[in-house]
Amino acid sequence: MDGERRRSPLRSFALGSVLGAAGAIAAVRRLRAPSRTVRDAPAGLAAFEDAPCFLELVEDEAKRYRESGEQA
Repeated sequence: MDGERRRSPLRSFALGSVLGAAGAIAAVRRLRAPSRTVRDAPAGLAAFEDAPCFLELVEDEAKRYRESGEQA
C-alpha cells in the first residue's frame, strides 16, 4: 500500500504536466496570426448588398416611403 500511495501523486503530477504542456502548446498555436489570403469578396454588410432578399427589402422600403408621401 505504501508503494501505491507514492505512485499516485507522482503519476498525477506527470499526467498534469503533460496535459498542461499540451494546453500551453494549443494556446500558442491559437495566438499565432492566421495566414490570410487576399479575398475578392466584400467585407461586412457589403457582402449582402447584392443578395436578392436584401434588394427586395430595399425596394419594399422605398415603395412604402414613396406611398406614405413623407419628405426629407
